[in-house]
Amino acid sequence: MKRLCAALLALMLPTGCSADEVVAQPTLGGGPPIVIAHRGASGERPEHTLASYRLAIELGADYIEPDLVLTKDGILVARHENEISETTDVAAHPEFASRKATKTIDGVQVTGWFTEDFTLAELKTLRARERLPKLRSTDYDGQYDIPTFEEILTFLAQANQGRKIPVGVYPETKHPSYFTAIGLPHEAPLLALLDRFGYRGRTAPVFIQSFEVGNLKALRAKSDLPLIQLIDGEGGPADAPGTSYAAMASPAGLKAIAAYADGIGPYKELIIPRRALGTLGDPTSLVRDAHAAGLKVHPWTFRRENYFLPLGDKGGINPAGHGDLGAEIDAYLATGIDGLFSDNPREAVATVKKGSAK
Repeated sequence: MKRLCAALLALMLPTGCSADEVVAQPTLGGGPPIVIAHRGASGERPEHTLASYRLAIELGADYIEPDLVLTKDGILVARHENEISETTDVAAHPEFASRKATKTIDGVQVTGWFTEDFTLAELKTLRARERLPKLRSTDYDGQYDIPTFEEILTFLAQANQGRKIPVGVYPETKHPSYFTAIGLPHEAPLLALLDRFGYRGRTAPVFIQSFEVGNLKALRAKSDLPLIQLIDGEGGPADAPGTSYAAMASPAGLKAIAAYADGIGPYKELIIPRRALGTLGDPTSLVRDAHAAGLKVHPWTFRRENYFLPLGDKGGINPAGHGDLGAEIDAYLATGIDGLFSDNPREAVATVKKGSAK
């Protein structure tokens, strides 16, 4: 009854449960959950810019998250996708008009401009812009360039000087099997850079994440750094067409993941589904099952705009308006998650600290 009450009260449903019956589930290690700044403080600055990462650290994030793709000359850079028309001003550069192309990425046709068709020097002439201009401010468009992973690690090393607990880095390898197929694999440059900056061993402040499986297994064969298997709400890994994410989220699937990874990064609705009207439903057993397999759980992505929030946490009908992100996060904290990805580390950090103080 206590576990049921904890879940229902966290979801702010009428339950008849008293406060002393609420027992939030513990994290795998028993400590407070970590806040992962999703693409930096991407709710307030253009994503994957040093300004976004800097603000995330100032707001108290435990980790910053760069998505990594490669340039034509084999340099790791931070972009949400290798197609960059949504996140840069590339379309406004006539000198690159002829680079526009249509490619098949993970079985889907995509048209635009792709990082692998540009040298780093060429990419550095572009400027970042807001990916969600209908929901977020565009005041910072055009101010920042595309950072390399090396630049991010250099910045992070400087930011960590004098800190007792360093801010960690949580890189994602984007479309690794696609990049390997075109002769630009992630693994060697990624591990070389992490090693050069001192990220070694199981306790290093780093998690490497991927939606694919082969990439993580290849990394595990070469490194003992912590790895996270991302799990989407539908479909399956691009490099394993016979495997579904649903099967991977089952107890048997989680046991298999535990053979090569240290945790999972599931789509958050795999933990608390939403009902047809957009309200939060009852928690599933995913966190409990993952913990039983020895896996950490870091769901994604928590955002403050009404457009993304559950019905009960919206702050009005304007999709770009801000609702009660803390209430949504509270519901997930009660399930025992070990961390969470958020575009808004200000609100996420405050909510986690509030919960840890209880």
